[in-house]
Amino acid sequence: MSFLDHLEELRWRLMRSAVAVIIFAIVIWIYQKEIMENVFLIMVDPNFITFKLLCEYLHVCIDKIPVNFQSMTLSGQFSYALMMSIMGGAVLAFPYIFYQLWSFVKPGLKFKERKMAKGIVFYVSILFFTGILFGYFIVAPLSVQFFGAFQITDKIKNDFTISSYMSTILSTVFYTGLFFLLPVVTYLLVKIGLFTPEFLVKYRKHAVVVILILAAVITPPDVISQVIVTIPIYLLFEISVLVAKRVAKNQKD
Repeated sequence: MSFLDHLEELRWRLMRSAVAVIIFAIVIWIYQKEIMENVFLIMVDPNFITFKLLCEYLHVCIDKIPVNFQSMTLSGQFSYALMMSIMGGAVLAFPYIFYQLWSFVKPGLKFKERKMAKGIVFYVSILFFTGILFGYFIVAPLSVQFFGAFQITDKIKNDFTISSYMSTILSTVFYTGLFFLLPVVTYLLVKIGLFTPEFLVKYRKHAVVVILILAAVITPPDVISQVIVTIPIYLLFEISVLVAKRVAKNQKD
């Protein structure tokens, strides 16, 4: 195929991906009220499943978070309903989007490379959705609970704008999903020679520091939340080391 033919194929694959996002976005838009109330706003309720499990098993119970939501701009609610629909559509369509991109790249790989990457769409999708669920049920509720309940004095009320609230949740959940793709990223970097298993092992201590910093950035400033987020990210790093060793061994063989 010529260069222009490749561009034409890429254009059609991107269009198919965009159509998939739009279809899911329309569905979310139709049920925007139910999704907003039962998926996002419920995080301030002590009956949210994460808070119930923390209370039942760790005996860390919370009261209803004293938060009032408001929209400060004329198009505020419309803008975030639209953003919620588009981001939700992108998340739900992620396996199809990645499949389209992989189908575009796959013909350029050698037979052994395609064989080693067998099932990559499935594994990438599982990791991404696992990260999304972890962000939604662990990271986001802990953030909402901490910042929503924190008060310097009772004379100051927490009246958050819906834009601030939704930005925190959507960005936290989405970025956590991306963090869980670390083993796949490591696999690709080792394949092209930018990383080696020895490099990852040598700088393991430095990686722990970076992971702690990342956990501190995406979680409230308390030790328990940071530890809860740090452990799975560190496990993903160790999985990445194992993946790197296996790739290096296969290349050597």
